[in-house]
Order: sequence, then C-alpha cells, then structure tokens
Amino acid sequence: MQYGICPLSVIPVRLIADETSEMVTQLLYGDHFKVIDTRKFFSKIRITHDNCEGWISNQQFQIISEEDYILINTTEVKYSTDLIAPVITADNILIPLVLGSTIAHANLLEHTFEGNSINTISNKNELINIASLYLKAPYLRGGKTPFGIDSSGFTQMVYKINGYHILRTAAEQATQGEPLSFIEESEPGDLAFFDNNEGVIDHVGIIMQNNYVIHSSGMVRIDRIDHTGIFNSDTKSYSHKLRVIKKII
Repeated sequence: MQYGICPLSVIPVRLIADETSEMVTQLLYGDHFKVIDTRKFFSKIRITHDNCEGWISNQQFQIISEEDYILINTTEVKYSTDLIAPVITADNILIPLVLGSTIAHANLLEHTFEGNSINTISNKNELINIASLYLKAPYLRGGKTPFGIDSSGFTQMVYKINGYHILRTAAEQATQGEPLSFIEESEPGDLAFFDNNEGVIDHVGIIMQNNYVIHSSGMVRIDRIDHTGIFNSDTKSYSHKLRVIKKII
C-alpha cells in the first residue's frame, strides 16, 4: 500500500484515469490519502477524511511513508481560515492556499505556512460565519474552493473547517445525523437536503436563521426556504424540492 499527500493548491480528482474525465471532487493542499491503484499516468486514491475515491495525475502528488500517514491521522488537524494564504517552499516558491487547506503537516513537505488557521472544534454557531466566506463562489461540479464549489463540497468544507467531518456527496451526507420533522425544529447549521424528480437527493444547503438557507446553486447564495423547498428570489420560483432536514451536530 502506498500513501500520498497533496502538495499543491488544488488537484482535480477524476472519475476515470483520463484528464478529460468528469471531476468528482478535489484535493486541497495537505489532504492525505491511500493509493489503491497505479497506472502509467494516473493513480486511484481513497481520500482519508471522507473515503471518496477517484483518479489523480501521478505528477501532482507526493508519496509519503506509512509512518507519516499514521502521524497525520493521529495528530491534531489545522485548517487555513484565509480566503487565500501562502506557504513558502524550501526553494522559496510561494504556493497560494485556498480556504480550508490542511496546513498542520506542511513541515512534511518542507513548507512554511504564513497565514491564519484554526485547530479546534468550533461552536455550531460558527458554521454560518464560515459559510458566509464562500458567498458568490461560482458553482463547479466536484469543486471545493471559493473559486468553484458544488453544494455538497460547500457543506463538507464548512463543516470541515469547523472541525466536523461529513461525507462528500449530498446523498451520502443525507445518511448522517438525526432527521427533523419540521423546519421550525431546525437550528442554524443544520443541513437541508433536496431531491430531483426521480427522488434522488442531489442538493444540500445549510439552514440559517429566519427561514433562510445558504447553498451553492449557480453560485453560493442565500435564499428563502419553506416546507416546499428553496424559493429563488431572482426567478421568483422554487428551485429545489425539500426532502429532509438533518441535525448533524
């Protein structure tokens, strides 16, 4: 078994071993993983914090030892809290890191982090503060950064920065937590899930106060929510049909 770490700002993780393949998620700086298959140009990985699998270019990651992999798993995490923050490489090259990058083990890469970070589990109320940092981020299928993010990538990153791990896709996240019967029972930070015409959960957002939800649809935005779903104030129509609300923490 081989192990790896992301030494770059962002790495696309693809459905198949082809650079034109659909991006299923992204690795951010400092994310670590197991290498479960290797080919000439691509390797299949399993990301440690959510078990998401996909293919990445062999030119874009760094192999680490099993001992270092275990070390990362057993020591405290630390995430960058600036929209953009630098690390400096051993040869004095600046790498810009995006919000939510893992910087606790930058020393394994011989890098020096220069920015703000968090290493504690935050109060649930802080979820909305972090979520607001992503406002206007464009929608990008498989994305997890302020430069492009999908609905479940958005909720996963907000929870991650606050010290909580949830799964990658909306359908997977909907298997976690405690279901609530009514919106009135929800608190800011709870997750609202929405399904398509086939009944498949394909969208998720974060409940705010006063019947609002923050979510990634076209961009990260704030809309009204009720028992029917999300009411888009621009189109004056419902954009997503509510399936369930879950209390994760």
